[in-house]
Amino acid sequence: MHILLIHQAFAALDEPGGTRHHELARHLVRQGHQVTVIASPVSYLTGDETGMRVRKQTDDLGVTIIRSYTLPALHRSFIWRVFSFLSFMISSFINGLFVRKVDLVWGTTPPIFQGPTAWLLARLKGCPFLLEVRDLWPAFAVAVGVLKNKCLIRLSEWLERFLYRHADQVIVNSPGYISHVQSHGAEHVTLIPNGADPDMFDPDAKGLDFRQEHGLEGHFVVLYAGAHGMSNDLDVVLEAAQLLLEEPSIQIVLLGSGKEKPRLVAEAEERRLSNIHFLPPVPKSAMKTALAASDACLAILKPIELYKTTYPNKVFDYMAAGRPVILAIEGVIKEVVEEAQAGIAVPPGNPDELASAIRHLAENPEICREMGMNGRRTIETEFSRVELADKFTALLESMRS
Repeated sequence: MHILLIHQAFAALDEPGGTRHHELARHLVRQGHQVTVIASPVSYLTGDETGMRVRKQTDDLGVTIIRSYTLPALHRSFIWRVFSFLSFMISSFINGLFVRKVDLVWGTTPPIFQGPTAWLLARLKGCPFLLEVRDLWPAFAVAVGVLKNKCLIRLSEWLERFLYRHADQVIVNSPGYISHVQSHGAEHVTLIPNGADPDMFDPDAKGLDFRQEHGLEGHFVVLYAGAHGMSNDLDVVLEAAQLLLEEPSIQIVLLGSGKEKPRLVAEAEERRLSNIHFLPPVPKSAMKTALAASDACLAILKPIELYKTTYPNKVFDYMAAGRPVILAIEGVIKEVVEEAQAGIAVPPGNPDELASAIRHLAENPEICREMGMNGRRTIETEFSRVELADKFTALLESMRS
């Protein structure tokens, strides 16, 4: 079966960002299928034009990646981001027309604007349309205050319902999304949750080279890995760092990039937060070392009701690495962490509670280690990406029959 994936935010294993789709594509190829990905050459995480020079490439397993023109404006104003989304929507459609003998088109949202491209290509090619929902856009954008224009909101909500109604199959990666997509028109909904590949991580590794490179030897290291955007509430982390300044053995590493990063760096410098380290993003292939250098890992989102529905990818990577999770997110992901006894949950938006949780783990290394291994076992038994990829493959094969 030849599967065509339309995905502006696609990140290969040697690029920074979430690599769920590259991992799934590689698994599909191992199962004998052909996968072509139409992706942006502009990194969704950093905004850099990382792949512009290589229009088409094939990885070592045979996944074909076509880079389709995208306006490099992801880290500018919202209206410029929309223009960037629209540019990819159009260019990916044109490139998709030239991909031959396609048996299934796989679309994913957000950005929602690439959804119509996937739907139209599927209809023109006479094959099924699979829609994957990775977060509830535009609802999240409205809730966080990014999307305010009433006309654009109505258009986006209409488009969301259109895609749900016209998809032959909808996949969600969090159980918290199911009721939303069903109430907005989706009929055939399957949960394939986020997870992690435990073989990508070594819970016994110490990341000594990473620690030495960044001056972290002998410290209790709390690592946040991911986007530095409006949703991520990293100002709360800076406030918690302020509360921990008198405990220099505790160091916080913010690894990644995003629109808010320059402001956060300036704020930390103004406050003289010597216990905060801002590091550039690394590809997934290097995350093993970065996570190994940590003693605990942080996942945080703004205290918004809708964020209770989400399964952040990073939490599963943290657990796979055998590191305890400090979780400042309510809802379904809190249930996972608490049921696994894999970390400490604190109220979102509360720097005092966050600082207290960090301090508690720093003072209790045995508890820290036990929580980390609890999380690792949960990934191996319940959220292994290989098993989830098998389920995903079976679903795609059933759509063709």
